[in-house]
Amino acid sequence: MANHNLSKIVLAFSGGLDTSVSARWLAEKYDAEVITVTVDVGQQENLNQIAMRSKAIGVKSHYSIDARDEFATDYLSPAIKANAMYEGAYPLSTALSRPLICSKLVEVARKENASAVAHGCTGKGNDQVRFEVTAKSLAPDIRVLAPVRDWNMSRDEEIKYAKDNGIKVSEKKSIYSVDQNMWGRSIECGPLEDPNVEPPEEVYEWTTSPEKSPQKPEYISLEFMEGELVGLNSDTLKVREIIERLNSIAGRHGVGRIDHIENRLVGIKSREVYECPAAVCILAAHKDLEKLVLTRHEARFKKTIENRWASLVYEGLWMEPLRRDLDVFIESTQKRVTGTVRLKLYKGIATPIARTSPYSLYDFGMATYDASSTFDQTLAKGFIELWGLPTTIASKLILKDDEEEK
Repeated sequence: MANHNLSKIVLAFSGGLDTSVSARWLAEKYDAEVITVTVDVGQQENLNQIAMRSKAIGVKSHYSIDARDEFATDYLSPAIKANAMYEGAYPLSTALSRPLICSKLVEVARKENASAVAHGCTGKGNDQVRFEVTAKSLAPDIRVLAPVRDWNMSRDEEIKYAKDNGIKVSEKKSIYSVDQNMWGRSIECGPLEDPNVEPPEEVYEWTTSPEKSPQKPEYISLEFMEGELVGLNSDTLKVREIIERLNSIAGRHGVGRIDHIENRLVGIKSREVYECPAAVCILAAHKDLEKLVLTRHEARFKKTIENRWASLVYEGLWMEPLRRDLDVFIESTQKRVTGTVRLKLYKGIATPIARTSPYSLYDFGMATYDASSTFDQTLAKGFIELWGLPTTIASKLILKDDEEEK
């Protein structure tokens, strides 16, 4: 049975206005000890400063958890194998981080014997679903609180609450809402809420404007071993290290800018702007290598699996058994996804221009049009007759019916 004595609450803490106010609000509302947790998934923030901010608010216990390698290995690697792109555009950067962050909240809650975890998500977004479904799947007995969704304060009211309670508010207030980790950076609010307005250059931090990017292309190579990303430019590295380096390399060429209309889980359409330099390059390379080594039937069917996998993750169902079932199929397709793909980075575009694999299904002798071709073209006539037989028979009947109607 769930323990509703909320003497201890574990809060996912970013150090921003929402979670800073949440820490004090939860303590007052439930007369509880609030424990804050910050999980490093490569968001490039100063965790020491965040810990100090938590202490300044009055929180006695704060956890800073470095989960960068775990994020890259256990979440991003499966996403790469799944070629995970929600609606064909979004590499799921924020969505993939949420189940990991939530799992750390639950771990701390168990360690501290806390009866609740809390997040700073609003009631309009997808993250509330991702946090709460994951938490309830991992720990059905733990209560999940959503103070930002429950208190119904405007931003001005939040700022007033913070000042009234001695919580320091940053004087520099950006009009944009940003969430980032090593797989990507999402930007919302301000002029971006008008889908008919081009994103101003000021929203981008990881990518150079393609107009101002280098005039000469840069070539990189990515190595895969059974679907796992193992190397960059002949250097064997951890997945995290490759992603971090590639964000910088591809970003300076303007690669990774995404601007699209997205169907949120809660039923509304939203205009989303992302920067995902490494993700765009890696997924392009992985897809290209799969074309070389998978059969036509494997590749076609895998697209169906990929779309379902991406939708499950986007919709907060990382813990859904179907996602694990799909992983089994995906893993079986990756046994031959070994090789190297060369990409050309130029003016905002990452283009696969060369690929090689010991499991390549490309046969030069069959494909070539020169005299050395081993393909017997005389077989084509019979193949066409059999291939088109159902269509030609049906067409004869249709033509007959059309004639009779005349």
